[in-house]
Amino acid sequence: MTRDNPNIMICGTPGVGKTVHSEVLARLIGFTHLSMGQIVKERGYHDGWDAEYESFIVDPREAALGVKDELAKGGFIVDWHCCHGFAQCPIDLVVVLRTSLSNQYDRLNERNYRPGKIQENLDAECMEVVLTEAREEFPKEIIIELDSNTKVDMENNVKRIRIWIQHWKEQNNSIEN
Repeated sequence: MTRDNPNIMICGTPGVGKTVHSEVLARLIGFTHLSMGQIVKERGYHDGWDAEYESFIVDPREAALGVKDELAKGGFIVDWHCCHGFAQCPIDLVVVLRTSLSNQYDRLNERNYRPGKIQENLDAECMEVVLTEAREEFPKEIIIELDSNTKVDMENNVKRIRIWIQHWKEQNNSIEN
């Protein structure tokens, strides 16, 4: 199936700015924002709630399969904390957002995360868990790592992604002609 628009995955540990980036980008370019956290809840792509980790028990590959057919159309921004399973989907750009540990701490604290959950996510950010996962799942050519510490970072990231989308469209239109 030929697509007029690419699909972009925006991932990172909680508190790096995935949802803000995704919402702004979707609004500016007219793409559909797929918040995988919401989709997991709404469509039941989970096996219940884990009280210890305060999160749903999710098989990310099953969740990815659940949206694979939608993604075939193109024009989606997928927002999730992980990217396992999405290599089987038509993803054209993987954006891994990173932030300083102090910013992440403040953002998670504002969300009233318990101290243990904050530490778990700080550890994941520090150890580059999501970036490593992206590198294991996708070709390196489609992965970019962007800082997300300030509003200016977010604005610059959105501009950069919009330029990438324009190049993708130009390249794919020239291939079709």
